Amino acid sequence: MLAAKNACEQKGFGMLNAIEIAPKVWWVGGIDWNERLFHGYTTERGITYNAYLIMDEKITLIDTCKATFSDELVQRISQVVDPSRIDVVITNHVEMDHSGSLPVIHRIAPNAQTYASAGAGVKEVYAHFGIEATPVKSGDTLCIGERTLTFVTTPMVHWPDNMVTYSDVDQILFSNDAFGQHYATTKRFDDENDLCEVFKQAKKYYANIVWPYGMQAHRALEAVRGLELKMIAPSHGCIWRSHIAEILERYEAWTTYQTEEKAVVVFDSMWHSTEAMAREICDAFIAEGISAQLLDVKETHISDIMLYMCDARYVAVGSPTLNSNMLPTIASFLTYMRGLSPKNEQRIGLAFGSYGWAPLGPKQVYAELENAKFQLPVPVVTQQWIPSEENLTELQATVRTMIEASRA
Repeated sequence: MLAAKNACEQKGFGMLNAIEIAPKVWWVGGIDWNERLFHGYTTERGITYNAYLIMDEKITLIDTCKATFSDELVQRISQVVDPSRIDVVITNHVEMDHSGSLPVIHRIAPNAQTYASAGAGVKEVYAHFGIEATPVKSGDTLCIGERTLTFVTTPMVHWPDNMVTYSDVDQILFSNDAFGQHYATTKRFDDENDLCEVFKQAKKYYANIVWPYGMQAHRALEAVRGLELKMIAPSHGCIWRSHIAEILERYEAWTTYQTEEKAVVVFDSMWHSTEAMAREICDAFIAEGISAQLLDVKETHISDIMLYMCDARYVAVGSPTLNSNMLPTIASFLTYMRGLSPKNEQRIGLAFGSYGWAPLGPKQVYAELENAKFQLPVPVVTQQWIPSEENLTELQATVRTMIEASRA
């Protein structure tokens, strides 16, 4: 430990703090304050790569960090124990923001035994790093001394290899990507942070990463529901200890595709005609007692639109026509949406937009919503050139018809 400390100081680093989250259980991860994009999803609050060290008869490391944060990981471990003494490494997920530092740990502690999910996990660890891992399956246990770890595989939440690990003595679920948030903070627990922001980031994380796998995520939720939980420790963001029931309740709603009586109106516009239609549609929802969000794709990133859309029942999408097509910005949003939200039978859609001589853009939007399985109770709404007051008033009636049809 002293040697590692001296090496870090020689490199010009100050020592970074490991945080004891429970007796003999330490957070030793990395904090990425400046990352602002993850696979097309904006991370305006940064990212944490959470790794956990359990000091038992067998010293156990649960997950590692992105490779560029290997130094942080090793420094934090070194505050607790000489990293060469690690006996067990649990790889809950092989994606590189979780496992990128595994080769560094393997070099420092070559005798440590790595565990990963049977089949996909073992294969992926070897494919990425050439490291042999011991396979575990759901229900398998590993005694590390005072504690027994239990493994539950959670395939496709959100890779085939995913699993979670439960520590019986601590009653901590190391939940991998489930219940995570991309949220960089020095305060490790939900109750130490702005709770509104934590829940917002948890929802944005779900909407942009886990949402396509809602069915699988729900099965995983059912698998861990009977556990006694003092903490849920995800791979990203804050650890849940005071609001476990609330995040489980929200995951129940999200993973069963529940929607609320609210609307998102997504649009882009060239000369403000489609924008005028969008504003009228938004006002029409509000007039009917439905909260609505007006989202210009030029100003709101598509990953934030998914945050608002995640539990919205009504989704209106508008585009003018450009070169016989919808605007590329709207096409980009719809492509992103289709990948994340293939199940939309519970949503009510509306396609609209302006045109000069051929209403091809709005018609393409309608076709995309239809392909995405939205309910479409009214035809595509198109407007040539500039909408008049009469045209805008008609939009109010269209929205009322749409709402009434959805409630019938």
